[in-house]
Amino acid sequence: MKKILLFGAGKSATVLIRYLLDQAAQENWQLTVAEANPELAKSKLNGHPRGTAVALMADDVLLRKTLITESDIVISMLPPALHILVARDCLELKRDLLTASYIDEELLLLKDAIEANDLLFLCETGLDPGIDHMSAMQLFDRIRSAGGTISGFKSHCGGLIAPESDNNPWHYKISWNPRNIALAGYAGAVYKTDGQLKEVPYQEVFENCPVIEVPGSGKWACYPNRNSLTYIPVYQLDSATTVVRSTLRHPDFCTAWNYIVKAGLSTLTDAELINSYRDKSIADWFTACLNFYTRAETFADFLNRYVPAAEQELVDHLFRYLGLMSDGPLPRHTTVSADILQYLLETRLTLSPGDRDMIIMIHEVEYQMQGVHQKTISSLIVKGEDAVHTAMAKTVGLPLGIATKLILTGHIRAKGLCIPTGKEIYDPLLRELEQNGIRFYEKEELL
Repeated sequence: MKKILLFGAGKSATVLIRYLLDQAAQENWQLTVAEANPELAKSKLNGHPRGTAVALMADDVLLRKTLITESDIVISMLPPALHILVARDCLELKRDLLTASYIDEELLLLKDAIEANDLLFLCETGLDPGIDHMSAMQLFDRIRSAGGTISGFKSHCGGLIAPESDNNPWHYKISWNPRNIALAGYAGAVYKTDGQLKEVPYQEVFENCPVIEVPGSGKWACYPNRNSLTYIPVYQLDSATTVVRSTLRHPDFCTAWNYIVKAGLSTLTDAELINSYRDKSIADWFTACLNFYTRAETFADFLNRYVPAAEQELVDHLFRYLGLMSDGPLPRHTTVSADILQYLLETRLTLSPGDRDMIIMIHEVEYQMQGVHQKTISSLIVKGEDAVHTAMAKTVGLPLGIATKLILTGHIRAKGLCIPTGKEIYDPLLRELEQNGIRFYEKEELL
């Protein structure tokens, strides 16, 4: 019997757990879910005879190592900053590891040791990163094998609310880590377009976002993601004059979020300000942010000074809906403005039990083929079942579950610190994802 250890049972782990349990009898697996909230883990296992929940705080070194020693393969769905604890243990105890998170600098330091121990640490195997890597590389490899040269790549992805569940003015509800939403765009953006390098500071990320139309799903604004240039060597895009990755949101969301940023509401460095308003209301904090970051005296003053007349009604409505004028007290355990903003997002933009979320991913690949300039548009739309079995959980969890099976059955033999850009990994993964309703549709254009 093969034993699988999963760290974490949060929002994105729901479908992963279900997939592993559905396969457990046929593949002769036993699944252990280690979670700080064991009741959460038990609820996801739902009494399955091949599932066990274990209460674990991530810093419990002894129990963490014991669980890893007793397992054949490890999956970490912990917050990204905690992956390194599991990774070091897996290296010491010689166990393969899978995560959906980005490879960070700390993990890179283990690269040579991972290879020397003939282990596989497969990272970035979720949605974005994950499905984006696999689907893009499949396109690139196909074009190159036919003699084509890539000249441009744009990739857009959004975790959104399905139209049938869209009933708030932000046109958004939270289906994944709310911290990432509160800090959207915080790192600024770097990308290349028409051969020109573009560097966009945080204060400008949400300004004048381009809008694309997705057939059957409406129009969506695109704001650029972090550093798109890091994907040039990963995808071998040296010949491309345009390389940009972006996140999709409703245009109204991006319009209003632009002023969230300008008002300083997502700041991570204003603990002194928050401490001085500890006994005040959310409205008092909001006004203090306006005073400090924009020199506006009131919200009306901010609207008149910073927001074009055509956008003022929308921004006023969305800010009020978010609760920024609330007389309620500041939430406990908040130390900076971003904490308060996150609290408002979690309380105002929550998924109701019957809500369906939606994932949209679009790749636009321009290339030269035998002297002809062409473009492939590859698009994916996935909708969730409800607020628990979300499209986000499905698209993050299924790639990890499928990869786990392929490794345990010997169909993936790669070693080292990897992401799923190799054909050996992406081909079987994409085939099974398609069988589970995660399928890209392509359209070709002559340019």
